[in-house]
Amino acid sequence: MILDGKKIATEMYDRLWSEILTLTEKPTLWAILVWDSDSPSLRYISQKKRETKKIGMWFSLLHLPKDISEDELIAEVKRLNSDNSISGYIVQLPLPAHINPLRIIRNMNPKKDVDGFHPENQGKIMIWDTTGFSPCTPAWVMKIFEYYNISLSGKIIVVLGQSNIVGKPMAQMCINQWATVVSCNHLTPDISIYTKQADIIISATGHVWLITPEIVRPDAIIIDVWFSVVDGEIFWDSKYDELIAQWNSVTPVPGWVGPMTVAMLLSNTLQAHKA
Repeated sequence: MILDGKKIATEMYDRLWSEILTLTEKPTLWAILVWDSDSPSLRYISQKKRETKKIGMWFSLLHLPKDISEDELIAEVKRLNSDNSISGYIVQLPLPAHINPLRIIRNMNPKKDVDGFHPENQGKIMIWDTTGFSPCTPAWVMKIFEYYNISLSGKIIVVLGQSNIVGKPMAQMCINQWATVVSCNHLTPDISIYTKQADIIISATGHVWLITPEIVRPDAIIIDVWFSVVDGEIFWDSKYDELIAQWNSVTPVPGWVGPMTVAMLLSNTLQAHKA
């Protein structure tokens, strides 16, 4: 079965548009981009701008030079924190090497941190506090499970990758749904020991064709959320065609990650605006 994230995103956009239509004051999303104009990150920003326009939300881009100092960037972040006309904002990652992203994130207002990266928002996941913002990628994975009525209770789930953006919050959110979670990383000696037992595998590694039919059960659910670029060609973590042929339930690749992530970001922005 194909787990169609695009369909879910379309329905979510429709709901957001309907709710925003009733508001006198429209939500406003800002994005801080610290790179040259030819940065690949600009493509992701453009997608966010396009979708905000479709649902009646305002969008502004603060495009800063890549040689900006860390303190100057923090000053801009604090300015956005204090601007009551801004519902929420993001700092587009990655940042240039001379800037510590953790220091930038710690200076964000957690109530405007619609990417869900601030320690307060991440910490709330740990204690089952739903008043914060969850990182967008794990949040839409949970939306996939909800939409397709996939219960996590009692399931064995293997999470591949341990980033602050996906892997760690993803594992915790599954634990909160009473799953037994195994977290693997690049130092795990043999991931097949764990993937062959898994009911659900969530992969966010950027490792080309890491998930193959040989290391998963035929009835396992595969959620593939990351990719890598080799010689200009995009490769995903899973061998999608072979897994579908084996009757695994799989998220389609490529093409579905962006719409779902942006939909969750705009949902968080509306929530921040209402709060």
